Amino acid sequence: MAKSVAVDDSSEYVATLKSRGSAAIMPQVEGHVTKIFVRSGARVLDGAPLMQIDPEKQQATVSSQEDTRAAKVAALKYARQQYDRVQGLKASGVISQQELDQARTALDAAEADLRSVEAQVREQQAQLRYYRVTAPAAGIVGDIPVRVGDRVTVSTLLTTVDSPGIMEAYVSVPVERAPQLHLAMPVRIVDSAGSVLAESRVTFVSPQVDDQTQTVLVKAGIENKGTLRPAQFIRARVVWGTRQTPTVPVLAVSRISGQYFVFVAESEKGGLVAKQRPLKVGEIVGNDYVVLEGVKEGDKVIVSGTQFLRDGVPVAPQG
Repeated sequence: MAKSVAVDDSSEYVATLKSRGSAAIMPQVEGHVTKIFVRSGARVLDGAPLMQIDPEKQQATVSSQEDTRAAKVAALKYARQQYDRVQGLKASGVISQQELDQARTALDAAEADLRSVEAQVREQQAQLRYYRVTAPAAGIVGDIPVRVGDRVTVSTLLTTVDSPGIMEAYVSVPVERAPQLHLAMPVRIVDSAGSVLAESRVTFVSPQVDDQTQTVLVKAGIENKGTLRPAQFIRARVVWGTRQTPTVPVLAVSRISGQYFVFVAESEKGGLVAKQRPLKVGEIVGNDYVVLEGVKEGDKVIVSGTQFLRDGVPVAPQG
């Protein structure tokens, strides 16, 4: 006999996964890409090299600044020696205080020049590090639209790095169902076979309707255990609530040319005869199919010997 059980009233939609921790990678300098160290989809660690931008010009600038620093170091050494010499002469009364003051001024100027050049060297060395683009965090490399030889600027998108831990499913729900949407309602991420990959809940419902698709954007947070990837298409099952639905044993159901059937015992001329009915079934709960159409609670479903039955054959209850 068909019995009724409480099952989820749900709808499945195609959804897109997006990472909550997605970083757009743009260069901080201009130049030509000379190396790409990774491929799209690769997993990288924090600080891993992603690309190299031609550093030759910047290296020349750093080298020139270092040469200038060396000259300033030599000039400071000379100014200090001169000051020490003049200071000794002043102590002996050979030269005036004015000449000592001039030597002190020259020494101070040499020290200031060296400090200025050292600051420039540090700045140019810091700039040089920007020519190697690195990952700002551990994650998965997205699409890489640039190629070796391309010239890039500070506004060029090189790639993205998505942290795979916490993700969001972007689900487009038809506007007709929008009034039923609310925060915290269950969402299940399922595979092509209907198996649940992750449990989630609605974290965002857009107040606006997409005028082109006539859908409402819904987001659901997902803890990724390593099986999901950013930009992946998935199936999201939005659970509206529960409802009482008839079920029939799996053993009672036959499938012919893709259509499900079941035999039901119906009263006819004072007895019972087998009647074949087409079914529309849903998920399996335990050992039973959830029936969407075809039978109702209380129908006498024939479970055994169905392979020998034909429509209209007399049957008798067992036991």
